[in-house]
Amino acid sequence: MSATVSIGALPLSEVLTAPEKGALTVIAFAGKDLALGAETTKILGDAAGLIGSSAEFAGFKGKIGSALEFLAPAGLAAQKLIVLGTTPDKDGEKLDYLRLGGIAASKLGKSKLARVIFDFAAAPEDFAAAAGDFALGLRLRAYKFDQFKTKKAKKDEPEKDNDEPVEVVLAGTDAGVLGQAIAETSGLADSVNLARRLVNLPPNLLYPESFAAEAKELEKLGVEVEILDVPAMEKLGMRALLGVGQGSARPSRVVIMRWNGGKEGEAPLAFIGKGVCFDSGGVSIKPGAGMEDMKGDMGGAAAVTGLLRALAVRKAKANVVGAIGLVENMPDGGAQRPSDIVTAMSGTTIEIINTDAEGRLVLADVLWHVQSAYKPAFMIDLATLTGAILVSLGQEYAGLFSNNDELSEKLKKAGEASGEKVWRLPMGPAYEKMIESKFADIKNTGGRFAGSITAAHFLQHFVNDTPWAHLDIAGTAMGSPSSDLNQSWGSGWGVRLLDRLVRDFYEE
Repeated sequence: MSATVSIGALPLSEVLTAPEKGALTVIAFAGKDLALGAETTKILGDAAGLIGSSAEFAGFKGKIGSALEFLAPAGLAAQKLIVLGTTPDKDGEKLDYLRLGGIAASKLGKSKLARVIFDFAAAPEDFAAAAGDFALGLRLRAYKFDQFKTKKAKKDEPEKDNDEPVEVVLAGTDAGVLGQAIAETSGLADSVNLARRLVNLPPNLLYPESFAAEAKELEKLGVEVEILDVPAMEKLGMRALLGVGQGSARPSRVVIMRWNGGKEGEAPLAFIGKGVCFDSGGVSIKPGAGMEDMKGDMGGAAAVTGLLRALAVRKAKANVVGAIGLVENMPDGGAQRPSDIVTAMSGTTIEIINTDAEGRLVLADVLWHVQSAYKPAFMIDLATLTGAILVSLGQEYAGLFSNNDELSEKLKKAGEASGEKVWRLPMGPAYEKMIESKFADIKNTGGRFAGSITAAHFLQHFVNDTPWAHLDIAGTAMGSPSSDLNQSWGSGWGVRLLDRLVRDFYEE
């Protein structure tokens, strides 16, 4: 991952101070009817007049997502001026500063030094929150995964440091507030980008043991990390999870991460992630076309790891358990077969109908272990579980399934606030019948219809009476469409949602 952007803060009076080196880009904002903030008008001086005179010719009306650019603007001590529109798409809609930050990052081009006049014709209701969102959006959009791109200098040109970050400085009436807001969101941005990097890494480099080592790094931030190897899992009876990994040369792992920031003895919040580091489908092998995308089948585990990092960095006042099941699903001579019957840690027997319905087997044992060992206040699992969820919801929402209305409503609100949206789907006795087995307690797939729902019903067998929610993120964690906030194949989806959930509802 390139260090693509660094963000700082300055007083408005220093926006146009000459940089020690490099060309200066200035970013300003125009609202409805091209209105500028009072401080912006003062700083731009004569250059402010350029906006009105050029807007009609350029078709610039101040709408969010649009921009007006000037090179070497007369009367301004900067090499480039970028004016970004801030008028929301719909009347009455509030300005999304997170999106605005992403748009700003997209307009930087080859600029290496940019100063943002954080001043608006209509002042934000919460200046610090707006600045924090803007900085977060900028950093999320700027993320790149290019560590395997070899870079060669052109002939007769010296090699350049391609990892040199773009320096962006926000200037406002209160530089102290700006600086604090930037600092508070930087940890969240880094945590989302950690999850993105994990999803983007190739499976020859990210496999159960190396993923566990990545999680172990969180100990430096105060997270307690326990790694369960195969003998430890065998002792616990995690035969559903181990069955998935038995066809791989890479041994499986379970990682338990604990952040103890709440009251002593208070029941923890539990987050569980599916971590299939590569999914060939096993004996029920997938078609070759698109199989390379199955390196991202650990997006749930990546999100949980990123979340624990985010909570630790901001020293969240909550007790949290993050548990990830890490396996590879491969088809060697020792691999699990359709018609095998395995006994999960709970004692439930499972008939294997399709070895490509493996993620639910991994989650079954981890869910059971977490609910029995840690007695959590709730459990939320994240998994790239079914292709069926893409058919249902596309890539706009993650599927939500739950046994608890209160937890579901909180997730919905956190999704609306963070922009990582969820949509609740039904569960009921008729779907339960679809996973009944002739030979075991349940089978690991209910067939073609209602695939996401029957998968959720399978998981529900392993949560007991614990409040629980399952998020099917197959459509949102990887290969999601490019947006104002994300240009990466791995999106890091879920880190911001769950951080917001903890922050808004479970911290004093």
